[in-house]
Amino acid sequence: MSNASLIISWEMLLKPKVYIETSIPSYLTAWRSRDLVVAGNQETTKEWWDRRNDFDLYISEFVLKEVARGDPNAATERLKVLEAIPEIEITEQIAIIAEKLLLEVLLPSKARVDALHIATATIGGMDYLLTWNCTHIANPAFRPKIESVIRLLEYEPPTICTPQELVEV
Repeated sequence: MSNASLIISWEMLLKPKVYIETSIPSYLTAWRSRDLVVAGNQETTKEWWDRRNDFDLYISEFVLKEVARGDPNAATERLKVLEAIPEIEITEQIAIIAEKLLLEVLLPSKARVDALHIATATIGGMDYLLTWNCTHIANPAFRPKIESVIRLLEYEPPTICTPQELVEV
C-alpha cells in the first residue's frame, strides 16, 4: 500500500455543517397533516432526520425562540429534538447582513427573522441552511438575490435547501 493511499484530507473527515431553521423541528414533531403535500414533507423531514448524524447541526437563539412559541406541549417536543444541537453565537454582523438582505432582496419587514436565519447561517460558516420556509428563505426567486448580497459583503452563502433536496446528499 502506498503512502498516497493512506493520506486523507481534512475535508474528507469533516461533515457538512447544517443550520436547522425553525420549520424543521416543527415538521419533525407535528402531528401528521391531512394535507398530502405537507404530510409528504413531514415524512421527508423524518427521513432526513434519521440521517442527521451525517452532518454537523447548528441552530440559533432565533430558532429556540420561535419553537418555544405556541402550544406548550408542542413547544416542549420541538425544543427536545434541538437539545444537543449547538447554537451559533449572535453577533452584530448578523444584524447588519439581515438588514442588507431585507433592503436589497426586497424581503418584506415581516421576514426579519427569516433574514436573521440566513445571516446567522452565513456568519456561522454553514454549508447548508435547511428549511421548509419557501416563502422567504428557500424561494427560488429570492435565492440568487440572497447569494449575491452575501457575496457582495464578502461572505460565502450557505446552500439554502429543503430536506427533499438534502436527503440525497
